[in-house]
Amino acid sequence: METFESLVRAEFRPKNTYLNTASSGLLPARTLTALQEAMAIRAEGRPLDPLFEDVERARAAFARLAGVPASRVAAGPSVAAQTGLIAASLPAGAEVLTAEDDFTSVVNPFHVRGDLKVRAVPLERIAESVRPGTALVAVSAAQSADGRVADLPALRAAARTHGARTYVDFSQAAGWLPIDADGYDYTVATTFKWLLGPHGAAFLVVPEDMGGLTPLLAGWVAAENPWDSCYGPVAELAHSARRFDVSPGLFTYSGVHSSLTLIEELGVAAVHAHDLALADRFTQGLARLGHEPLPAPGSAIVSVPGLGAKQAELSRAGIQVSDRAGNLRASFHLYNTAADVDRLLDVLAG
Repeated sequence: METFESLVRAEFRPKNTYLNTASSGLLPARTLTALQEAMAIRAEGRPLDPLFEDVERARAAFARLAGVPASRVAAGPSVAAQTGLIAASLPAGAEVLTAEDDFTSVVNPFHVRGDLKVRAVPLERIAESVRPGTALVAVSAAQSADGRVADLPALRAAARTHGARTYVDFSQAAGWLPIDADGYDYTVATTFKWLLGPHGAAFLVVPEDMGGLTPLLAGWVAAENPWDSCYGPVAELAHSARRFDVSPGLFTYSGVHSSLTLIEELGVAAVHAHDLALADRFTQGLARLGHEPLPAPGSAIVSVPGLGAKQAELSRAGIQVSDRAGNLRASFHLYNTAADVDRLLDVLAG
């Protein structure tokens, strides 16, 4: 009988101490196999039907993780592209509430509109800052820079009180933090971080009524019958969120589907417990060394002020972390172990 440990060890064999999933996740062995098979299909001139089928299998797998029907999931290339779709739907003068220093892809498309009122407040105050007239609240579930987790239940309640829509980016959370996409108007997640997929895919979840979005990037794949819609204007858009799809990078989705099967097999709850136990171990070890991380309770991301300059030294020692604004950012995921944490602490101790 396979255990969490045996399943993970069968999929990952990193050549270093990799503690940088917040930048990009490692690819499982099954995903490498899927990518190689996808490339072989192209190289050998076989029909591409299995690759298009992988797009739908990946969509369905993400929908299960998000707790919504697959009909509410759109497949696109990036968070910025999905945010741009939402930004384009807002009327001129609409107020968008964001968190200070949130990830650029979550906030910048609202700024470049030029005719929206974008207001930024500290993450801890975002729920209390929703007010009458706020059209949309856009925030990351977990902050990229330091791992802080937003109080999403409070935000959801405040938005409902004032009639605001909600847009939550789960890119730094999906895969280790349970997603309740049904509780928000729009959610998004890229797949190359905690979901362990290749670069080039981001899933957008929209409401049943499509949330007032216009399929600005609609091509043939956004049609109800794509293969009958390759020439001229699309006569009938998809009745589902697929109307917001962008022509997919087929290799990417073959890999994404395989990666998501691993997350499903392990279970997000088990991954959550594993990741947070390692983050706690690191935090406790930092205290023994006289360091205090930025407050981010319940997060798999730990950011330590003043230690960012050690990133290069750690990299030379075979330990991969990030330097974010002078802070050392370590992120712990399912392939990491207590030994990885202890090695990082040993090098930091000098």
